[in-house]
Amino acid sequence: MAKPLLLLQLRPEVAAADDEYRAVLRAARIGAGDAVRIRMDQEFPDIDLDEFAAVVVGGGPSNVSSPEERKYDYQRRFEPPLREVIAEIVRRDFPYLGACYGLSILADVLGAKVGTEQYGEKAGAQTIEMTEAARDDPLVRELPSAFRAFVGHKEACQEVPPGAVLLAGSADCPVQMVRVGQHVYATQFHPELDGDGLAVRIETYRHEGYFEPHEADELMALGHRERITVPMEILRRFAARYRG
Repeated sequence: MAKPLLLLQLRPEVAAADDEYRAVLRAARIGAGDAVRIRMDQEFPDIDLDEFAAVVVGGGPSNVSSPEERKYDYQRRFEPPLREVIAEIVRRDFPYLGACYGLSILADVLGAKVGTEQYGEKAGAQTIEMTEAARDDPLVRELPSAFRAFVGHKEACQEVPPGAVLLAGSADCPVQMVRVGQHVYATQFHPELDGDGLAVRIETYRHEGYFEPHEADELMALGHRERITVPMEILRRFAARYRG
């Protein structure tokens, strides 16, 4: 029997966390029995990577670059042990797919500058462009050279992380996807997210500074008009590659 994926979540809002969980299962084309879900805002148990096929870390309101005194209480609890897990993942070249915060924490562990100085993106769709290196990457090769994906983040990599291969960027955010080693991946965009999921997050974070509150309804409508498929294919390929 194939080992399950480990999904590490950091959203304290129940509706957003549950929707993210369902979206990951749907995009990866796996069932609930094929994934172990840990909500890091509630607990962070000891993790034995050998029990899992791969690790997925999602996004949320936490920012790696926030000063310690401005971080959420739960973030201050889960970040130290999560950093240890990410360091082990990098050391072992263990299958990993981070999204949004999942990229930030990976980049931070690698020693890259992550911050809010440049490259934040309002909630909505952006055109992602693959690099030359993506043509030979086993996870994303033969995908379209440009595609639409949903984003929404205050902080971003200010540089390509040391030792990482840049696989994709966008006009407003040059580091959209990276690979470290052969099996560690991360995206700034959300590979699980469709228009309905975007609407849930826009409503959840309407007053959290990702956009002006009065823009929420328009952003939801724009999201529903997008046809987003390639990001989900990346997540599907990732799950298929490492679960068999």
